[in-house]
Amino acid sequence: MVIPTIEMFLRMGAGTALGAAVGYERERSGHPAGLRTHLLVSLASATFMLVSTQFVYFQTYDKGDLIAVDTSRIAASVVSGIGFLGAGAILRNGISIQGLTSAASLWLVAAVGLAAGGGMYFVAVAATLGSLFGLRFLRRVERVRWHVCQRQVEITGQKPSLNRTIIFEELQKLGITLTDLESSHNLVANELRLIFDVHIPTEKGVEQMLTRLEALPGVNSVKVQRID
Repeated sequence: MVIPTIEMFLRMGAGTALGAAVGYERERSGHPAGLRTHLLVSLASATFMLVSTQFVYFQTYDKGDLIAVDTSRIAASVVSGIGFLGAGAILRNGISIQGLTSAASLWLVAAVGLAAGGGMYFVAVAATLGSLFGLRFLRRVERVRWHVCQRQVEITGQKPSLNRTIIFEELQKLGITLTDLESSHNLVANELRLIFDVHIPTEKGVEQMLTRLEALPGVNSVKVQRID
């Protein structure tokens, strides 16, 4: 049965609003796949779902034509196709993999859009609330359990002045835990490059860490960025 046009608009609007809610959280967290990306993914999924279930009613067939329609094929293609967009949100920076959560949220808003496009409003809203719970509340739980701040640090400097042992000792004095060390040495320029992840007890510790590292002998540059 064909649904009214106003109902189609309502389903598309629901998918857009719910996808935007998830995207807003990603935007506030500073991730590349933010408000607009999630909004468009959810709206597109809702539209695909409407096309999947309603397109047959907008075609012109002769009386007596035998028509077989599989309405699940378009929706199934959305589930597999969203993987390409999600893969684009995953970045490898040194030894760290970033963007996995954003890729998962894109996959989820595709499901939200399909549910909204199918008129399953309760399911769409429940999935959105569940995702916001995971993205916001569980982030705080992680910080309580695994320290407050997680950052990736990249240090470049000249050997032999730049000493890894001194760097690690300075971080230890600040109560900072270091993990996943990656080191490379440019023999031509005699430059050492260190990349590692750190767990910092407090937000103020980020500034303290920067001050200590920049003051060390042989350090040319210090780069600190968030870890997803």
